[in-house]
Amino acid sequence: MKINPNGFREYDARWVFEKEIDLEGITNLGKGLGSQIIDHTKKNNPRIIVGHDYRSYSEKIKMALTEGLVSTGCHVEDLGLSLSPMVYFAQFNLNSDAIAMVTASHNENGWTGVKMGIEKGLTHAPEEMSELKDITLNNKFKSGKGSTKKIDNFKNIYMQELIKKNKIKKKIKAVVACGNGTAGVFAPNILENIGCEVVKLDCELDWSFPKYNPNPEDLKMLHAISKAVKDNNADIGFGFDGDGDRCGVIDEKGNEIFSDKIGLLIARNLAPKHKNSKFIVDVKSTGLYSKDKVLTDNRCKTIYWKTGHSHIKRKVNIEKALAGFEKSGHFFFNRPLGYGYDDGINSAIQVCHLLNDQNKKMSDLMSELPNTYQTPTMAPFCKDEEKYKVVSEIVREVQKLQKERIKIDNQKITDVLTVNGVRFSLEDGSWGLIRASSNKPSLVVVTESPSSDIRKKKIFEFIDSLLKKTGKIGEYDQKI
Repeated sequence: MKINPNGFREYDARWVFEKEIDLEGITNLGKGLGSQIIDHTKKNNPRIIVGHDYRSYSEKIKMALTEGLVSTGCHVEDLGLSLSPMVYFAQFNLNSDAIAMVTASHNENGWTGVKMGIEKGLTHAPEEMSELKDITLNNKFKSGKGSTKKIDNFKNIYMQELIKKNKIKKKIKAVVACGNGTAGVFAPNILENIGCEVVKLDCELDWSFPKYNPNPEDLKMLHAISKAVKDNNADIGFGFDGDGDRCGVIDEKGNEIFSDKIGLLIARNLAPKHKNSKFIVDVKSTGLYSKDKVLTDNRCKTIYWKTGHSHIKRKVNIEKALAGFEKSGHFFFNRPLGYGYDDGINSAIQVCHLLNDQNKKMSDLMSELPNTYQTPTMAPFCKDEEKYKVVSEIVREVQKLQKERIKIDNQKITDVLTVNGVRFSLEDGSWGLIRASSNKPSLVVVTESPSSDIRKKKIFEFIDSLLKKTGKIGEYDQKI
């Protein structure tokens, strides 16, 4: 039996299949999860919804997980091929006690994992993950008699839920790119049925991901969408990740728009209709939310919070926020727009509403925002067992530099936010972020400046030199 303890990450469970976990390990994970669900729900036979993505091995992993769940007494209801948001929706629609979605999202082929949750609309936070890790690795399993049943054609119920209340009047021509991931079965059909003219790009299912990983932060994927938008004279381009909970956006000129800016445009569109609302954004997101005039005029408040779909989902839920936006492309729409969880297709639909309501081109809407110079998300390698220590060291160093009034590109550090790693802001509103990745052995680095591209680069150079001094950093996945 093989199960690497490091696979229990902050809010997802992810492993390289067969190298770090085998099928017996997956079954034990199912036993651990079933035991945990029974503890939390106080039911001997809770109902669990399961689904799987389109990787070649995902179905057998789901079967092994199910075997473990059933052995503890859980009644498992299997949706078959699914998107993560379809499984989240099923918990509301079928009123189940918990969910488990077999997916490694956008990770390279060879990875597997499970997104799981007990409370409706939420997924495991660090506390639940460490509890699950303890139950699983120490064999603290319950035993009972469960069952399995297939739920046929739930896909149509999920799709109709998104279609029926989101019809748009304006004809929008949209490139829909799925990177050969599972979203290809869902996204083109839904967007067509709300009223878009859809141009499909890599929507055929192919688990080998022959062109690029289905990851809307991946520059290869973004460049392919950009080309397709220009070639087809489209109004917008959407890129969906492997399990359909994230969406990237390209404007009609072929320019990629970082998701935090898309979130701001959506928030501005929603604010007049939903005054006094709260929006939650992650610490990787643009500083523009906090001073935005449209949001301020409509008495809307923005809270910066920990990066990670589980953290933002939970904060949206606790604060009863209207929506939450993550720079990685996870968007969360609470009632009346959604159920609070991240759904990439609902995010694309909200962008279509934005274009429909404002009756402007995406590039024009973008030009109404103050210009800022932003880096992509950069991830230098750092071992899982060292990354949190390295970040703690950097937090102390930045706080020390603030006290000593050290300047970065002639700017003093005015504010240090340590809710998730460290985000330091400078006098002109420029900022830099260093945090530990929640699902890979790496750190995450982002910088932004409203003043100049040079300042954005200077902040990165400053961060890079701090990291190099630790001696614990390897290659970056991409670098400015």
